[in-house]
Amino acid sequence: MTNPDIKAFVFDAYGTLLDVHSAVRKLSEELGPEAQSISDIWRTKQLEYSWLRSLMEAHSNFWTVTSDALTYALKYHDMEDQDLHARLMSLYLELTAYQDALSTLKEINKYKYTTLVLSNGSQEMLDKSLKSSGLQPLLNKAISIDDVQTYKPSPQVYKLATDYVECQPEEILFVSANAWDVAGANYFGFRVAWINRFKRPPEVLPGRPEFIIDSLSELRQLYQPNT
Repeated sequence: MTNPDIKAFVFDAYGTLLDVHSAVRKLSEELGPEAQSISDIWRTKQLEYSWLRSLMEAHSNFWTVTSDALTYALKYHDMEDQDLHARLMSLYLELTAYQDALSTLKEINKYKYTTLVLSNGSQEMLDKSLKSSGLQPLLNKAISIDDVQTYKPSPQVYKLATDYVECQPEEILFVSANAWDVAGANYFGFRVAWINRFKRPPEVLPGRPEFIIDSLSELRQLYQPNT
């Protein structure tokens, strides 16, 4: 792929660069056989609550949404415990980066592209997680939805990236492992690479990925130095 017109690589954070299940995994022995279900429900409700709050015009920051989603997940398994809740929330600020995230960002930076994170996460959450994971020095900026107070896939959020780069949507290559985010970003006008780690079909929505790859490391096939 020749990319003389791509000015920036814009990455989703949660599920794309950062493994959202790593927080629960660190307490898996304590949580027992329900650990994976707790993590799955936590993630599902986190997304559902962000979308529902946007539709209801009842915005709350992503830290609160994440906490509420965890409360539901623990209640679902009859495991309500304030100490456990607090420890899991703390671990969410220390999510593990996917194994190929660091090397991929280092490679992209060699070619002088702007590299951004565009995330539903609050600014404080992003800053702490990206610093903890070692990714922060490899990014020009982490952009949160805090300023617009609505969540992806709202076009208002994707516009934050074009405003920062001062470019047209088609001059951004957006990278996400979340199929719903892929649809929203492409419908906005971004070129999009979908990291389809779990071999799922695309969402049946407006907006589709231009590229479908299995891992972040495969991004190196999709660019060459700016000319």
